[in-house]
Amino acid sequence: MSETKLKNIFKGISGNIHNEVFETILQNDKIKLERIISKGHITPVGKWYDQDFDEWLILLSGKAILSFMDQAENITLIPGDYMLIEAHKKHRVEYTSYDEETIWLTLHINK
Repeated sequence: MSETKLKNIFKGISGNIHNEVFETILQNDKIKLERIISKGHITPVGKWYDQDFDEWLILLSGKAILSFMDQAENITLIPGDYMLIEAHKKHRVEYTSYDEETIWLTLHINK
């Protein structure tokens, strides 16, 4: 048996983030749990995410704004906010905090 190790979701974050950071925490054939660290990162202009899987997300720190192709109003997320984005619901990240890390946990759920 392998040793059980304690980890902390807020540790190991460099304040000097040039590129958005994607870290897989847990993965199997049905799910992928990922920590994402953003700092002023957004979806490139004109690009929309159109994923083959459902994505549940929670914002742990910072602030983010998401837009959805089929919705007129953007959604602002603050720490503690969570949501489910269904497969093929086109969306994009319009804003993440510049002055602090925006930390997300995302759970990709394969059907």
